[in-house]
Amino acid sequence: MGQCVTKCKNPTSSLGSKSGDKDSASKSHKRVDSASGGVHKDDCSAPSGKSTSELLNGTKALEVTVETPVISAAMREPCREDGDGLSMPRIDELFARYKDELEDAILEEGMERFCNDLCVDPAEFRVLVLAWKFQAATMCKFTRKEFVEGCKAIRADSIEGICSRFPFLLLEAQGEESFKDLYRFTFQFGLDADEGQRSLQRDIAIALWRLVFTQDTPPVLDRWLDFLAENPSGVRGISRDTWNMFLNFTQAIGPDLSNYSEDEAWPSLFDTFVEWELERRKREEEEEALTKDEETDCPASNGPDAEGSRGAQTWGGH
Repeated sequence: MGQCVTKCKNPTSSLGSKSGDKDSASKSHKRVDSASGGVHKDDCSAPSGKSTSELLNGTKALEVTVETPVISAAMREPCREDGDGLSMPRIDELFARYKDELEDAILEEGMERFCNDLCVDPAEFRVLVLAWKFQAATMCKFTRKEFVEGCKAIRADSIEGICSRFPFLLLEAQGEESFKDLYRFTFQFGLDADEGQRSLQRDIAIALWRLVFTQDTPPVLDRWLDFLAENPSGVRGISRDTWNMFLNFTQAIGPDLSNYSEDEAWPSLFDTFVEWELERRKREEEEEALTKDEETDCPASNGPDAEGSRGAQTWGGH
């Protein structure tokens, strides 16, 4: 991560210009001891730590000039760098690099440039994870607050810093509770907030399911997505309840679907899917059995071929 290079870490360690003022405390005062007639000095220490010398002939003592620290206004300003070296000005500068000219947000064009600088595809899993950590409300858009708070959350204030955090973010997303949070975020992320959508379009839901399960694909996922793709008339949209329950479905139901029960509180779409999938498997088994029977009933290859060969030899003999 980038470091905030400022002068405010230890402002008192840097000295400004000389003040030119003379410290009155630095002047030594004489007093004459009537008993001895000698000249004595009072204990008066100068701020500079230098001792004050006095001429033995009784003339005025030497004056000492003291350098006074001068702190500039810039050095008195509070440092905007936190304890981990995260620079808020650099985050603001990074946001400004991609923000829209008219709206105080990073929109589609800026998002493409942002992803390009990160060397990631806008449609890949790492971008979804980044949007999750930024708590983005809409696809292809980061508001200033989302971007700034997101950078603070992942402890990064530069392109290089964000790239260096990806491995840790992907590892975090593998945790059970973290993935559940990411999974539920993905549904909301896919909605069109401007249109007030409450359910995902079928094609969007299919794409997001493939994306969110990038790191750990359930065995039943491909069949589930095939079912949705092959039944467009029966699946108009995916509700929040259906989306959330599918994660439970992948965790509770085995790949062979044998422990699925319609009596449990599953969405009706799951009932339809299980029926569709079991019928599909039954057809596949019947087709495989029929293929094997046809192979068994096929005549031996040496039957007609052998007869034709013998006939050719007989005619050739004549």
